[in-house]
Amino acid sequence: MQKSEVNRFNKLYKEHQKSLKLQGKAKKTIDAYSRAIRRVRDYFDCCPDKLRPEQLKDYFADLVESHSWSTVKIDRLGLQFFWKHVLQIEWQWIDIVKPPKVKTIPDILTSAEIEKLISATRKLRYRVFLLTTYSMGLRLEEALSLQVGDIDAGRMMVHIRRGKGHKDRMVPLPDFTLKALRVLWVKHRNPKLLFPNAVGSPERIKQATTHMDRGGAQKAMKIVVKECGIQKRVYIHSLRHAFATHLLERGLSLRHIQALLGHASPTTTARCAHLTDIIEQNSKNAVNDLINTIHVDLWRL
Repeated sequence: MQKSEVNRFNKLYKEHQKSLKLQGKAKKTIDAYSRAIRRVRDYFDCCPDKLRPEQLKDYFADLVESHSWSTVKIDRLGLQFFWKHVLQIEWQWIDIVKPPKVKTIPDILTSAEIEKLISATRKLRYRVFLLTTYSMGLRLEEALSLQVGDIDAGRMMVHIRRGKGHKDRMVPLPDFTLKALRVLWVKHRNPKLLFPNAVGSPERIKQATTHMDRGGAQKAMKIVVKECGIQKRVYIHSLRHAFATHLLERGLSLRHIQALLGHASPTTTARCAHLTDIIEQNSKNAVNDLINTIHVDLWRL
């Protein structure tokens, strides 16, 4: 690109990010929509503000070949936002690309497989992290962001702050999970973070201001799944699906599980779990009953 075009792009790109922030978009959304603008810039080697629908058809046709439909959908939304809020041009070509509606059923880990995974995880911080994520049905970022002040040991509840959609919620804290978190905290003693970035000396970890790397947690999960010989397609988010399914199988109502997971719609909750005949019962007792079946040596370093 010529220097003048580079300058124009940089100005529009900054405006794009500012507009996303002012619209209250989550950090992950801002990153994804910004990446969409950079990707189309790199493809055409020009500032995208002058692109015509015919050019974008070619772009998306190639994108479908090289990336997942999930990426295609996100890029379409990112460009739509850019045109509407930055260029202030109404999006007239939304039908250029329509990702297919695919309904998939996630692979669900059994309780025995969950116990095997957590027990086989070598490092204490990852062992406790996987247990915490599963035992409270948390999203990856929710678990990573947990802080000491979020734990209410008196009420045995945990405050999940700014979950998906910027929504807070309270979830039951199983006895075994509290014990595990205390074992881990004694090792690092970070005054704020439950899962501090474990880089450097013990003193540096104690003073860390950022949480554990999400990539490190995902890699740890991938490694232990392979070592356990589990052939299912599972990731850290699969722990959340398993949590919902296992509670449903133990008789907790879909409505209670919806509240625990922080879903706005019961339809979303139903997609995470295999529906079975269910009986109403107390949330805290159901969660504790589930987690107490896990036998993990927390004190092994």
